Amino acid sequence: MSFLYPYFLYILLPILFVMFGFLFRKKDSSQHYFSKEVMEKLKVGGSSLSLRTRNILFFISSVLIVIALAQPVIKDGSIEIKAKSSDIMIALDISDSMLAQDVYPNRLELAKQKALKFLKEIADERVGVVAFAKNSYLVSPLSFDTSAVAFLLSKLDTTSITQKGTNLLSMLEVVASSKTSTDKKYLFILSDGGDKNDFAKEIEFAKDNDIVIFVLGMGTIKGAPIKLKNGEFIKQNSVILISKLNENISELATSTGGVYIQNTTSQNDIMAMLSEISSVSEKKELKAQEIQKYTPLFYYPLSLALLLILIATSSLGKINSNKLSHAMILFLVLLINTDAKAGVLDFLDLNEAKEAYEAGDYEKSAKIYKEYADKNSDAQSNYNTANAYYKQKKYDKALEYYKKANFKEDNQKANNLANMGNSYVKSATKDSLKNAKESYEKSLDIREDKEIRENLDAVLKELEKQKKQDKQENKDEDKKDKEIKIKIKIKTKTKIKIKKTINLKRKNHKIKILKVKRMKIKKTKIKKILSQKKKNKKKKIKAKLSHKWAMKKNKSGLIN
Repeated sequence: MSFLYPYFLYILLPILFVMFGFLFRKKDSSQHYFSKEVMEKLKVGGSSLSLRTRNILFFISSVLIVIALAQPVIKDGSIEIKAKSSDIMIALDISDSMLAQDVYPNRLELAKQKALKFLKEIADERVGVVAFAKNSYLVSPLSFDTSAVAFLLSKLDTTSITQKGTNLLSMLEVVASSKTSTDKKYLFILSDGGDKNDFAKEIEFAKDNDIVIFVLGMGTIKGAPIKLKNGEFIKQNSVILISKLNENISELATSTGGVYIQNTTSQNDIMAMLSEISSVSEKKELKAQEIQKYTPLFYYPLSLALLLILIATSSLGKINSNKLSHAMILFLVLLINTDAKAGVLDFLDLNEAKEAYEAGDYEKSAKIYKEYADKNSDAQSNYNTANAYYKQKKYDKALEYYKKANFKEDNQKANNLANMGNSYVKSATKDSLKNAKESYEKSLDIREDKEIRENLDAVLKELEKQKKQDKQENKDEDKKDKEIKIKIKIKTKTKIKIKKTINLKRKNHKIKILKVKRMKIKKTKIKKILSQKKKNKKKKIKAKLSHKWAMKKNKSGLIN
């Protein structure tokens, strides 16, 4: 254990001892006139604490308050903070054409507002400012002091350079001569583009000097007249000149690896430009500083001091020393068992967990951190537990505790999300890469980091591969399905043919049976007809014979 402000102990404790020493030595004024035995008899039995007991309690509470002021802490490792910067130069066009009012209030004022918003969003970067018209000059060299840069930028106007016109090449020469931490130089131009249609010289110069250019086009294609401060409009051959946004300047940005964006009334254009610059720019470490982490313990002596002051100023009954000691022990037990951030002796366990982690005994470290995290549920203890599980390659457990670590500070949030992304990648489950992508993106939204950006790019490539594989697998499955369908069709066709043939055979058989039946019917009919004809013939013959016989008899006179 150590103290952040030990000088409180050196200065205040001696004063307290001297002050209360005099107080304890000083006798009560009544003792000058009466003896101790007489005073005891004169005292009325009360329920309040004695003056001496109260003074002792005040003395102890004062000492505890001084200890709390000295900030007792336990060392909990260190954090190395690295200052990284991609060094961005802002170039502001302050030529007369920027006074055109096709945007509100005019192009120059809107450009300054956009540049100030840009400076506010990149407070951790080194930024410089260049003003240009016909000539150019360095307004502010690269600096981390964005507030000073913003002040200088806000004071720029069209009178800062007397010569009229827009010369982008002279501005690029100023940028090329500035010293940056990286080989590449990143330039953010806010301009209406001037009158040039061909930027071939500027593009060649920018490429030769490794300048990546980002342009925010100020103004509109429709354009507007240029109103001077005296209220007059700029004329050319007695005709009011209309200044329009020159979109050809976009070639200067795209040809050098940058981006061109036309201004909008909202701040979306600046936010889009910021994301483009951060994705392209390379950050270089400029300085590193190690900061010690501490677990504060001041609330323990302070809470005990407040309790003692409460006892000393209350009207509690007179208690003896044994009862007082028992009460103090009970208070300490209750204090230890409360749901505070840490127990009185928890710092020993945390120190042991930290030592185990540094020694590579991650299982022991995870066990201690887990017990502490489950008991206290604060963000840092959950984060430490997750790290210990991560080292053991227990990525599901690590993710469980990373999710519980609800940090409020941005850097800690970003680190926690980055570690979550790493755990998702390592876990290698079905949706792990998608989850890792989301975690990395959230971390980068809070704070830009080169390593996390590289991890995100690797995950995106892997997801792209997975998509291609899934497409190929789907194609193969579609082929198999088609083949199966074709086979089924062939089978069904053959079945249909067989059915048709069977049906035809059945029909033909039925037809044959019908034909046979019809033939039989015909035959029977024919037989009947023939038999009928025979009968008819026989009858006719009989009738003829009977007639002949009758005629013969008549001839012979047998019949009258």
